Amino acid sequence: MKTKKVTSLLMAVIMAVGMAACGSQEKNTAKLNADPKPASRFTVDSNKQVYALLDFSDKSEFDNATKGLIDAPDTLEIKNADGTTVWSQSAYAFLEKDAPDTANPSLWRNAQLNHIYGLFEVTDGIYQVRGYDMTNITFIKGETGWIIVDPLMSVECSGAAFELLKKNLGDYPVKAVIFSHSHVDHFGGIKGIVDEADVVSGKIPLIAPEGFEHYAVSENVYAGNAMGRRASYQYGTLLEAGENGSLSIGIGMGQSRGTASYISPTVDIRETGEKKNIDGIEFEFQITPGTEAPVEMNFWIGSMNALWMAENCTGTMHNLYTLRGAQVRDGNAWAEYIMETVTMYGDRADVVFQSHNWPHWGNDVIRDYLVNTAAAYKFINDQTLLYINEGYTEIEIADMIRLPEKLEKVWYTRQYYGTVSHNSKAVYEKYMGWYDGNPVHLAELTPTDYAKKMVEYLGDREAVMELANKDFEKGEYQWVAEITNILVFDDPTYTEARYLCADALEQLGYQAESGPWRNVYLCAAQELRNGTNSDPSTRASGVGDAIAHMTPEMIFDYLGILVDTEKVSDLSFTANIVLPAETYVLRVVNGVILYQKNASLKNADVTWTTNRAGLLAVIQKNADAVSKLIEQTGDKTCLEKLMSAVTVMNDYRYFNIVEP
Repeated sequence: MKTKKVTSLLMAVIMAVGMAACGSQEKNTAKLNADPKPASRFTVDSNKQVYALLDFSDKSEFDNATKGLIDAPDTLEIKNADGTTVWSQSAYAFLEKDAPDTANPSLWRNAQLNHIYGLFEVTDGIYQVRGYDMTNITFIKGETGWIIVDPLMSVECSGAAFELLKKNLGDYPVKAVIFSHSHVDHFGGIKGIVDEADVVSGKIPLIAPEGFEHYAVSENVYAGNAMGRRASYQYGTLLEAGENGSLSIGIGMGQSRGTASYISPTVDIRETGEKKNIDGIEFEFQITPGTEAPVEMNFWIGSMNALWMAENCTGTMHNLYTLRGAQVRDGNAWAEYIMETVTMYGDRADVVFQSHNWPHWGNDVIRDYLVNTAAAYKFINDQTLLYINEGYTEIEIADMIRLPEKLEKVWYTRQYYGTVSHNSKAVYEKYMGWYDGNPVHLAELTPTDYAKKMVEYLGDREAVMELANKDFEKGEYQWVAEITNILVFDDPTYTEARYLCADALEQLGYQAESGPWRNVYLCAAQELRNGTNSDPSTRASGVGDAIAHMTPEMIFDYLGILVDTEKVSDLSFTANIVLPAETYVLRVVNGVILYQKNASLKNADVTWTTNRAGLLAVIQKNADAVSKLIEQTGDKTCLEKLMSAVTVMNDYRYFNIVEP
């Protein structure tokens, strides 16, 4: 194991504070206020260095992003029925000039690319509307109508995209819809395109990888409240678009804020090589589970030599871990599935297209695109594991790891969305978990308790602020953010610490190449200056009506999450649950929810006869609906006591992130 350099944060700060306390107490706080600040000279220098690293004269990605343009409105603002803007490209008109000092020029370039919007021809018979939401919507012309792939996140956006298509290429019927994977930006706009009754009746098949519904619902619901709050940071929905605000997030301009919807798939794709003839077009599917989503699939259209890569390849490095929170993804599997794609279709593909960013054309270009993307994820996986086995910790590895030089200079493997740093932490988490082996970290103090002890040991927080101001003037923004955030967690009303922490985070945001990193820095700065934002318009609509499609098992699992066991730790009972087509036994053991499918007890404490709507009413804590939908036989107090401990997640939608 390599020798580590061990430093004592506490001792270093105490010594420094002591020295400061003995010296001048003059404070440099004149600039500490709630106003956004310009880029510092250190940020300007940092951003200028990017020009030396990358070849900004290479415009090939701009050529790809504009190729095949058929039509685009002069301005693009999509509104909902109330007239509220849910998506705007007009807000990014400022991108037409060169990068300002307050933006990493590489991210600025990516934002310019994602600002290109309209209807495009990918190849004869395949069209995309890009820039109408975070995702692309793809239209494939069959013999009698349209096959639609990934109908965006919001019904308003998908409807507007469909109208643009029909205006230019004809009003043909929808013959099928394909969901490539289980993230809401790829299915939420479905009801802006088709009527659910047509899907349920079988008139319009809705095709998805097997297991789609389970992950589409559970991944977004079980931790959905926390993910939604953190997503407002990742996607910058708290920010205004601008030179000092949000830019792109690598895979698009950001989240639309319209109405998310959901319809259950009717056709499962179960294995690689499975073929479907859809309106005269033969699709061959490749299943890629555990890559960018728990269930995902590519497809090949041999008659067009066209390869669809879902979200397994994009115009940027993607996430092995996403900052909003999600299941860790498998970098090794991701690379292996891309290489399987190379084996199956690499020699034949004339165009590769996907659900974000823009296509690539030409077989040689495509092979490089696939292989380089696979190499980036494989490198992060393998190099992280090497460092793990050499004894380095998660934080040390994130600081050490860097892409090989040639890969680092490829535009579509740049860190606009995911980063090498936080992706390496995902690999560490996947293989080693949260524990770094140091027993000091087994039962750490909470951030607030830690902060209070730190301030107690430091003794003079004003002296800490004096030192932090000096370090800010030296451009040591990460350290300044860390130490001042400790002061904030000790005392959230300490305004000077809040403002200096915000100023440091703001400079880190201006320097960030990753759109999500920029957003989280700037959102945190905003909330330190102005308080936690609880404006509902700053949150996307989530998974819409997907919750209504939860299976009974999902509902019971979610009920277990929602019940605050500490409130009913003495509650134990058994309940037979009789649904129209199946039965369950619900066991509550000291407030813990357990269940058995296809089971029944002769001596259960209570029997509930209901349907899925009744079960949904329980998790929604809707007592009126419960009384109407659930017929009870036996001890009726069981349900009442259980529901008393059900947590209403809306009460926690705006929890604090950057303060206690």
